[in-house]
Amino acid sequence: MIARLWHGRVPAAKAAAYRAFLIERAIPDYRSVTGNLGVRILERVEGDVVHFQTLTFWGSLGAIRAFAGDDATRAKYYAEDADFLLEMEERVQHWDVVGADP
Repeated sequence: MIARLWHGRVPAAKAAAYRAFLIERAIPDYRSVTGNLGVRILERVEGDVVHFQTLTFWGSLGAIRAFAGDDATRAKYYAEDADFLLEMEERVQHWDVVGADP
């Protein structure tokens, strides 16, 4: 299993709307891809900025490519992201999952 981590920052005033967007649009998109094993959205407030960390789990690199394209480490963005994000980080991180609870 591969964990894919993406990070984004939004102004605190837009955090609730961005959270709703992620739940309503992004999570279903991730889950629609064969080989996606789960999605978690993490949120941390830091002053007037809110950090979002998207943690997705995949069965293979091929499944990630089906979601993100041939360059699997390139971040995938939605048109709506431009309305929220302070910057668009170009890359994500992939980690091999070597232990998990059942």
